[in-house]
Amino acid sequence: MSKYELIIYWSKEDEAFVVEVPELPGCMADGATYAEAVANAQEVIAEWIETARQMGRSIPNPRAG
Repeated sequence: MSKYELIIYWSKEDEAFVVEVPELPGCMADGATYAEAVANAQEVIAEWIETARQMGRSIPNPRAG
Protein backbone atom coordinates (compact mmCIF):
# COMPACT_ATOMS: atom_id res chain seq x y z
CA MET A 1 0.00 0.00 0.00
CA SER A 2 1.36 3.40 -0.92
CA LYS A 3 1.94 6.23 1.50
CA TYR A 4 0.46 8.89 -0.78
CA GLU A 5 -2.41 10.95 0.58
CA LEU A 6 -5.82 9.89 -0.69
CA ILE A 7 -8.80 12.23 -0.76
CA ILE A 8 -11.95 10.11 -0.98
CA TYR A 9 -15.46 11.41 -1.49
CA TRP A 10 -18.84 10.34 -2.83
CA SER A 11 -19.78 11.81 -6.19
CA LYS A 12 -23.55 11.99 -6.49
CA GLU A 13 -23.18 12.90 -10.16
CA ASP A 14 -21.08 9.78 -10.92
CA GLU A 15 -22.76 7.63 -8.26
CA ALA A 16 -19.33 6.41 -7.20
CA PHE A 17 -16.59 6.99 -4.68
CA VAL A 18 -13.86 9.16 -6.18
CA VAL A 19 -10.24 9.12 -5.01
CA GLU A 20 -7.82 11.95 -5.73
CA VAL A 21 -4.07 11.69 -5.10
CA PRO A 22 -3.03 15.34 -4.71
CA GLU A 23 0.72 14.67 -4.71
CA LEU A 24 0.54 13.03 -8.16
CA PRO A 25 -0.99 15.49 -10.65
CA GLY A 26 -3.94 14.05 -12.53
CA CYS A 27 -3.93 10.81 -10.52
CA MET A 28 -7.54 9.82 -9.77
CA ALA A 29 -9.65 6.68 -9.53
CA ASP A 30 -13.18 5.69 -8.65
CA GLY A 31 -15.22 2.70 -7.58
CA ALA A 32 -18.70 1.57 -6.66
CA THR A 33 -17.61 0.98 -3.05
CA TYR A 34 -15.12 2.73 -0.79
CA ALA A 35 -12.85 -0.34 -0.77
CA GLU A 36 -13.02 -0.71 -4.56
CA ALA A 37 -12.15 2.96 -5.05
CA VAL A 38 -9.11 2.68 -2.75
CA ALA A 39 -7.95 -0.53 -4.48
CA ASN A 40 -8.32 1.15 -7.87
CA ALA A 41 -6.37 4.16 -6.59
CA GLN A 42 -3.49 1.90 -5.52
CA GLU A 43 -3.33 0.48 -9.05
CA VAL A 44 -3.45 3.93 -10.63
CA ILE A 45 -0.69 5.18 -8.31
CA ALA A 46 1.56 2.31 -9.40
CA GLU A 47 0.80 3.04 -13.06
CA TRP A 48 1.38 6.78 -12.57
CA ILE A 49 4.80 6.11 -11.01
CA GLU A 50 5.79 3.59 -13.70
CA THR A 51 4.80 6.02 -16.47
CA ALA A 52 6.74 8.86 -14.82
CA ARG A 53 9.83 6.62 -14.58
CA GLN A 54 9.55 5.62 -18.25
CA MET A 55 9.29 9.28 -19.24
CA GLY A 56 12.21 10.30 -17.03
CA ARG A 57 10.05 12.57 -14.89
CA SER A 58 10.53 13.15 -11.18
CA ILE A 59 8.31 11.29 -8.76
CA PRO A 60 7.15 13.28 -5.74
CA ASN A 61 7.83 11.77 -2.34
CA PRO A 62 4.75 11.01 -0.24
CA ARG A 63 4.05 13.64 2.40
CA ALA A 64 3.68 10.85 4.94
CA GLY A 65 7.32 9.96 4.77
